[in-house]
Amino acid sequence: MSLPSFETQGTLFGSVTSVAGDLFEATDRYRLFAQKIWPVLAGTRDQLARGYCSDNGRAGIEPVLLLGVLVFQFLERVPDRAAVDMVKYHLGWKLALNVELQARGFHATTLVGFRQRLIDHEQARVAFAAVLDALVEEGLVPKKGKQRLDSTHVLGLVASMSSLECVRETLRLALEELENRILDTERPDWWGQLWERYVENKLDYRSNEPVLREKHRQAGADSLRLLRWLDCLAAELRAGKQVRLLQRVFEEYYEVKEGDVVESVRVHRSAAVKNPHDPQAHWSAKSHGRDRKEWTGYKVQVAESIGPKPDREDQPRGHFITSIVTQGATESDDAGLVATMEQQRTAGLEAPRELYVDGAYISAVGLAQADSEGRELLGPARSSCRQHKGYVSEAFDVRIEQRRAICPAQKESTQCSRLEEKQTGKVSYRFEWSTQCHACSLRDACIGSGQRHRTLVVGEHHRYLQQRRREQSSLAFKERMHQRNGIEGTQSELVRGHGLRRARYRGKRKVELQNHFIGAACNIKRWLRLAAWQKSQDARNQNLPAKRSAA
Repeated sequence: MSLPSFETQGTLFGSVTSVAGDLFEATDRYRLFAQKIWPVLAGTRDQLARGYCSDNGRAGIEPVLLLGVLVFQFLERVPDRAAVDMVKYHLGWKLALNVELQARGFHATTLVGFRQRLIDHEQARVAFAAVLDALVEEGLVPKKGKQRLDSTHVLGLVASMSSLECVRETLRLALEELENRILDTERPDWWGQLWERYVENKLDYRSNEPVLREKHRQAGADSLRLLRWLDCLAAELRAGKQVRLLQRVFEEYYEVKEGDVVESVRVHRSAAVKNPHDPQAHWSAKSHGRDRKEWTGYKVQVAESIGPKPDREDQPRGHFITSIVTQGATESDDAGLVATMEQQRTAGLEAPRELYVDGAYISAVGLAQADSEGRELLGPARSSCRQHKGYVSEAFDVRIEQRRAICPAQKESTQCSRLEEKQTGKVSYRFEWSTQCHACSLRDACIGSGQRHRTLVVGEHHRYLQQRRREQSSLAFKERMHQRNGIEGTQSELVRGHGLRRARYRGKRKVELQNHFIGAACNIKRWLRLAAWQKSQDARNQNLPAKRSAA
């Protein structure tokens, strides 16, 4: 497919501006989009052109137009068919996207192909990056300023399945994939039995537990039989997408005992397949006090700049999304923080001098790295785990540089040992009070059963955690942390206004594409709101001298 000719300006008598421009006020968001956002999207044309042939094949739909349509999809939360109709019939969309009045529409599947083209050519971030670069040039997003970061879950576009449902559905998909690739003469005698059992029939899941348990074992045995039969056939049959998925599901859900006895595993991997229609959508859970969230899908990290305090109460706040990172549901927030900093570095932003987070991002290593780079990672440190009876590490005054620690009874440690794990290289320090615990008045409250004296093991960067745990109870720290609260409202805006919480597509790369368009749409909406307010203020200031002179 080749590139069409690209016109940045409409014809004199065909454009919405020349024919019906008076219908849109200066502060109208469609007019502002045409003035501010359309040139930004048009600037990505050379980048989008890399996904097309220069002069081979029929001319396609203009990629800049399709990019703008995708942005508007998430601005106004419309599906593909409705978006195509809006381009054809909505004057506001025509004005914003530089579409001529008499322009004919295109088929909705064009958007499907364009999204896949963006993914195939590693251009999922093109709209988000272009808008962010424009905001930096406008001075609305500093290259090194204050930011806040938090994560939320994204529900995958799949149904929740039990283990039995997942295995049977995976086996069905593998059989259907092999049906048209295997000759009738190559099929074993039991092929028809499996086809009838898993393709033509459905299991009654209202059956009692022993029956369902036997069906689960049977599905595992049938999967093993099919996979071993395929080992003797051509490699291209074993390389099929659904066959490889069946191999993975079998390894995650079953184990083979002596005598080829197939038994279900009791504990599944954290990243086990939960639905074969989206193997990358994993199950995860998060607890907030008594509240517990469970979902199958993905996780997203949202970072937002913290703009200066506005001069007026009615002035929109200048907070913008600086990065949006899609993770697997089981990945940690620590890994999300690293990925966020890397994405911003790639976008040309420096690490924020102040980054406000919650306790899930705070670790000794993270605090130490932030200190070495001259920036602040601000968030409450979680309390240390209580592994046995006795005081936790917060009750001790640990001074690793001096190789000494003071216990709650104000007694100094008698020994310090440096411990290093060979595989990971992690360094820890073990403090002991070998001669001072026998007659201590706090012995019963400090030492667990079976211990002769108190020991304490901490990491090499423990002093950063110790310092944070002490300062986080102060009023000054709590007041500073008020700046983190805004990210909760931003997530609510992304969820309610742009559909962040639910995936529109299947697969991590498509969900990542969706999230970047959501981030771009949010930034555009905030930018246009700020521009509309500024225009209204300019108009008001121009009218003031005229009123004064008339008076």
